[in-house]
Amino acid sequence: MLYQRSSQLFAEAEKVIPGGVNSPVRAFKSVGGTPIYVKEAKGAYLFDEDGNKLIDYINSWGPMILGHAYEPVVNAIIAKAKLGTSFGMPTEIETKIAELAVSMVPNIDKIRFVNSGTEACMSAVRLARGYTSREKIIKFKGCYHGHSDSFLIQAGSGAVTFGSPNSPGVTQGTAKDTLLADYNNLESVKAIFEANKGEIAAIIVEPVAGNMGCVPPKKGFLEGLRQLCDEYGALLIFDEVMTGFRLARGGAQELFNVNADIVTFGKVIGGGLPVGAFAARAEIMDYLAPIGPVYQAGTLSGNPLAMAAGLTMLEEIEKDLDLFKRLEEKTGYLEKGLRKVLSSHNIPFTINRVGSMISVFFDEREVIDFGTAGYGNNDTFKKFFHGLLAEGVYIAPSSYETWFITDALTYEDLDHTINAVNKIFS
Repeated sequence: MLYQRSSQLFAEAEKVIPGGVNSPVRAFKSVGGTPIYVKEAKGAYLFDEDGNKLIDYINSWGPMILGHAYEPVVNAIIAKAKLGTSFGMPTEIETKIAELAVSMVPNIDKIRFVNSGTEACMSAVRLARGYTSREKIIKFKGCYHGHSDSFLIQAGSGAVTFGSPNSPGVTQGTAKDTLLADYNNLESVKAIFEANKGEIAAIIVEPVAGNMGCVPPKKGFLEGLRQLCDEYGALLIFDEVMTGFRLARGGAQELFNVNADIVTFGKVIGGGLPVGAFAARAEIMDYLAPIGPVYQAGTLSGNPLAMAAGLTMLEEIEKDLDLFKRLEEKTGYLEKGLRKVLSSHNIPFTINRVGSMISVFFDEREVIDFGTAGYGNNDTFKKFFHGLLAEGVYIAPSSYETWFITDALTYEDLDHTINAVNKIFS
């Protein structure tokens, strides 16, 4: 495939946009080459500026669970846009989507909409700190909760010490309140609680990690976090920006039957438009202004276009009783085919999957956390990525990102992908 137009557009973008992109992973730094510029998309396919058609496995990093340009969502956006695009005032549709979301997700009474997953997670942590009157939080190495200062922290000298910033601009003062634990390791979490008794406001965790590849929780891990939070008086925050309304109607809480105290959302809840949200039981949410002391605001929060897209998407998910079964079957079919092909070529690999999230790691060892996610052979991944691209298949340009399956994919698309992998390693 030729990407002359995309290369030209990237060169132009680099002159006026830092790195040529508005989000770093788009720059292809870990795989080489130049980014693909999308012109349009429909269903399971991207169409780039050079006229190439690509089967899409990132789906805007998750929200396109029903496919690109899904007609009911597009129609809802158009209809709402004709009435005005932004008011900065309450609209009825905000209440409608709130009522639907609360009815679908376990253990939440109230929800507040924001503009991104980053904003949702930032606000959830502030709320947890305000509610508990504590300052420290625990996060896990490799879990990404947006680019808020509190989350851009890497491990310090040990699990019980505070972290250090891994981005200039994040202060040591901020870093000292973020404590790092190992994903799927309850002992590391317990050690932090013991070393910081009475100081920890919350644990924030991706119930299924998606930013070190797809890494499922070990059996008992989420249940153990719930127990430790109860024992030490901290809140449990599930970052369901990726998993919410994708792994089940009620998200990871429903799938794993573990209740969080605060849940954050993004991706699917916006139907493809920029939306985030955080939700909890009434006694926690009522700590928010204007009725409580914890301040959080946003001029464009509850934007009518975003609310129209999100409401329509949730309504479609709610009424399609077989959606999650189909997604599970399609992703399982893809996993089975990939395993067969990679095994036949004696390629060392591990595949992790939960529902419609899936990742391929090019190493035989089990991937359970950030450390083990780094075992994969990046040269093999580069070959894999560019080989798929040459065959008209687009996956995330990083081995540390999960794939997202859309219901719009056909079994012919899946077979094409599996055959493309066979061709790469033949």
